[in-house]
Order: sequence, then structure tokens, then C-alpha cells
Amino acid sequence: MKSLTQIKSLFKTNAVLTGCVGFLLLLLSACGLIPKQQDSGPQRPVDLSYVTDAIPKPEPKSPYGNPKSYEQDGITYTVLDSPKGYKERGDASWYGTKFHGERTSSGENYDMYAMTAAHKTLPLPTFAKVTNLANGKSVIVRINDRGPFKEGRIIDLSYAAAYKLGFHLKGTTQVEVETIVPEGTHEVVSVSEVPKGHQIYVQVGAFSNTEKAEKLRQAIKSSIPWDVYLSPVKRNRITLHRLRVGPLPSLEVASQLVQTLDIPELGTPKIITE
Repeated sequence: MKSLTQIKSLFKTNAVLTGCVGFLLLLLSACGLIPKQQDSGPQRPVDLSYVTDAIPKPEPKSPYGNPKSYEQDGITYTVLDSPKGYKERGDASWYGTKFHGERTSSGENYDMYAMTAAHKTLPLPTFAKVTNLANGKSVIVRINDRGPFKEGRIIDLSYAAAYKLGFHLKGTTQVEVETIVPEGTHEVVSVSEVPKGHQIYVQVGAFSNTEKAEKLRQAIKSSIPWDVYLSPVKRNRITLHRLRVGPLPSLEVASQLVQTLDIPELGTPKIITE
């Protein structure tokens, strides 16, 4: 999470280009064009008793790693618009030291000790329950990467997740993957779904306290290069002051801004078009 004082500098850089470069490097590595060491678990025993399941919460789609489709090893994969209703059984694998600290498809750094995973077509990020069919153990992971690209495998888990599922000492196991969609999850619409003549905004929140809303507006306005304004609306005889940013130049910028303003005290920002 970026602080408000970091927002302006964030958008002075070509963040989208940086993310694309990172994703390209990931694909080159996966294709074997950038040599890497053999993958493995940690050299010494690690206590992972402190590691807990990922906690599902509403998150916007990542601005990186969510193209409509992409090609890997001559195969074209179509990214799903929504994670809702996904349930599948197949082989799970895991990845460890070879990729620890490397950039994932979503732009985040891979942490082999976090409860994360890679999937070929689910939107990034997506939360999912993964059950080891061999022993009945289950974990909840946050999918933030692409893969695995070996035939028959449906999910690539972090070392920690594989450890919790009890198959970290072997390569694969049969699992069931079922997505979890938290209530309030906002799905970023594609450019083609933005109605003609509509503009893109980010709504930070809606506040009944006018003074609080105005102070927050001033704080955000001093840190970003777009207009920040209050839009009043009546709900059950109460006037709510919707704090909005925009219009914005693209959905990619809007998605970045949503992530930047994802501050617990503010609630969950969302992208709107009107």
C-alpha cells in the first residue's frame, strides 16, 4: 500500500511499462531464455507453523497480468472475466527458491513462505480454497501469478501452501480448486465495456460527515494530478458525500489508483463509469 505522499511520484513513472517489462521477463524465464537454477525448497528446515491461510477480501483486478488472452509455449490462454463459480480437479505443483523474490505476473514479488498460487486463466488476484484429495487437507490461497504451464497441472502453489497441504516433499498431488469471491468484490470492466460517451472515475468512499469528507478530499487532492471532488447523494433521508477522483484517462490508471488508495480507514475504493 502506498501512502498518499507517494501517489504523485508513482504516476510520474511509466508504471504500466514497468509492469509489462516485468511480465515479459517472467515469460522469457518460463520459456528457458533466461537460465535459472533448479527449483527446490529451503535448504534448512523452516518453521511454517506461523503461516496462516490467505484472508479473502475485496480487491480490484491487478493492472498487470490480466490481458484478455496471452500465449505461452504456442498455446493461447483466455483470462476469465470473473472467478465466480470456478471449481476444478487436477494436479497441483509448487514453486520455491528458484522464483523466491522474483516478480510475479501481477507485479508483486513472489514469496515462497506466503499463501499464494499461480493459475493460467483466473483473474489476478483471486482467492481459492485448495484441497489435497490424497489427505483431505485444505488451504486458502491468493492467486497472484500465471502458471503452471505443464500439461495436466491446474495450479502452482507456493512452498508454504504445499507444505500445509502435505506434499512439499514430492512434486505434485491431486487437488480440488474452488474459488472464493468475497462480498463486495469489485470487478474492473474492460475497455470494451465502458459505455460510449462515459468517463472513468474512482470513488474513494461515501461519508455522512461533511467535514471529514472535505479534509480527506484536500489531502488526496494535494497528492495526485487529477480532480478530486464531492458528489452529494441522498440515501434513506441521509446525505452522503461521495468522494470521487476523475475523470481518469484509462481503466489501467483507475485500477492503479484503486490499489494506491486501498486504505483500511477509507473502505474499498471502486471504479465507476458514468
